[in-house]
Amino acid sequence: MEQKWWKESVIYQIYPRSFKDSNGDGIGDIKGIIEKLDYLNMLGINVIWLSPVYKSPNDDNGYDISDYQDIMDEFGTMEDFDILLQEAHQRGIKIIMDLVVNHTSDEHKWFTQSKSSVDNEYRDYYIWKKGIDGQPPNNWGSCFGGSAWEYDSTTDMYYLHLFSKKQPDLNWENKVLRNKVYDMMKWWLDKGIDGFRMDVINMISKDQRYPDGYVNEKAVYGDITPFVFNGPKVHEFLKEMNREVLSKYDIMTVGETPAVSPSDAVNYVGNDRNELNMVFQFEHVDIGNGLEGKWSNLGYKVSELKDILSKWQLGLQDDGWNSLFLDNHDQPRAVSRYGNDKEYWCESAKMLATMLHMMRGTPYIYQGEELGMTNVAFDHIEDYKDIETLNAYKELVGIRGKDPEEMMKAIHDRSRDNARTPVQWDDSEYAGFTTGTPWIKVNPNYASINAKVQIHDKDSIFNYYRKLIKLRKEHKVIVYGDYQLLYEDHESLFAYTRTLDNETLLVICSFDTNQITFELPENILYNTNSLLISNYPVEDMNIVKVELRPYEARVYLLQ
Repeated sequence: MEQKWWKESVIYQIYPRSFKDSNGDGIGDIKGIIEKLDYLNMLGINVIWLSPVYKSPNDDNGYDISDYQDIMDEFGTMEDFDILLQEAHQRGIKIIMDLVVNHTSDEHKWFTQSKSSVDNEYRDYYIWKKGIDGQPPNNWGSCFGGSAWEYDSTTDMYYLHLFSKKQPDLNWENKVLRNKVYDMMKWWLDKGIDGFRMDVINMISKDQRYPDGYVNEKAVYGDITPFVFNGPKVHEFLKEMNREVLSKYDIMTVGETPAVSPSDAVNYVGNDRNELNMVFQFEHVDIGNGLEGKWSNLGYKVSELKDILSKWQLGLQDDGWNSLFLDNHDQPRAVSRYGNDKEYWCESAKMLATMLHMMRGTPYIYQGEELGMTNVAFDHIEDYKDIETLNAYKELVGIRGKDPEEMMKAIHDRSRDNARTPVQWDDSEYAGFTTGTPWIKVNPNYASINAKVQIHDKDSIFNYYRKLIKLRKEHKVIVYGDYQLLYEDHESLFAYTRTLDNETLLVICSFDTNQITFELPENILYNTNSLLISNYPVEDMNIVKVELRPYEARVYLLQ
């Protein structure tokens, strides 16, 4: 196994709007991030993944970019960014940027030119089609609800937008456009950034036939999955990107790739593929989805979660690399979704962190996850800001007649805004996030769940994360060891081993509110065992039979 710095790193995702506000306007900014670099250094992370800070009209919170080489006014200036990069590097922290090149904002100069006439030089930068009998070119639905096509009267044609209508899709079939994107990437890399997280990168190649998609009984629009995910030329485009840009720098790349299997992923991240370093897959966070997508909110079984995570561990074990996450800016809070954020909030948050960070792959921490931040349940739909949530409410309640209370319950459990409430720094007004009025409401539990309390509490979730990160730096087996699942059918126990040379890591995690028993399989042999970390005090070092308390986690090193 080839050793790389990005395999040995722990990455911390910052969603700037909600991280720290330095000027009292209620919106997080770059100077706020600079203020908290020492906090991140204390945590021990190696890399910051910075969600978009580019110029944007903010239809989708910065994922609609109007200028790739400028900074959003609300976040600061390019000078602020340069200081952030310098200050992070001085602390040994790398920065990777969000690369959003499946689409731009409709306010990007490329698009304003593109829509002005059919023979404009930028016309072919985007995907334009004639309608059929006054209807869109096909029945594709947008990921954010509604049609994926928007009519523009200027040229009497439709443009494709797989997300918001203010996010027109770029036409990657156009070589001139691709070269513009590569030039922009080089500009950032020459500035000194350390890599890219690539937004929905496996959607850049579309099936050029643009056929209708399948419509299920709960849907109005056709399924785009077979025609835009892992499209016909996606690997050709990524190999070209790697050849022209990525291979020329010592950087890390992670692609956001919905709807991939492990065998698909190997095509993106295999050692000899010359494309990306790792991908984000979403199979484990899509558990519980139904005919209404995540708004069906059907729950999950522990055996299902184990099966999916183990499939990915083994699928990329010999060729490729995993990214490990439960939380991000698009997901509900992990402790609320997979743990118990009431009676066993602290224990289950630590258990989930243990389960994830001991796996093979690069762990990602989403801001506030290290504090055990939880989901929020706003009373009114008007309190939500997320375009996906608002569109889903409008469509499912307003058009399809879903019960409003049932929809609000699904929103409380699954909305992206669960991840976007401000980071809870202390117990002062607005959780120390801002001196003004925050752009979105703060979670009311900030008085008890905040960084100020946890930094000084040796048993806190924050300090538990510090131990996990420190262990990763001390033990190669945590990074490079082979994975094997134990007790795959057990509905409350998630146990596995990691093995490298003569060392075996034994990881035992309980998902139960009651006591359960772990028995060591007879084929696991060892001479000595030592407890590396646990989320309860442990006195008995016998590992042959272990009585696990609710949401208990233990990691032993066997030699």
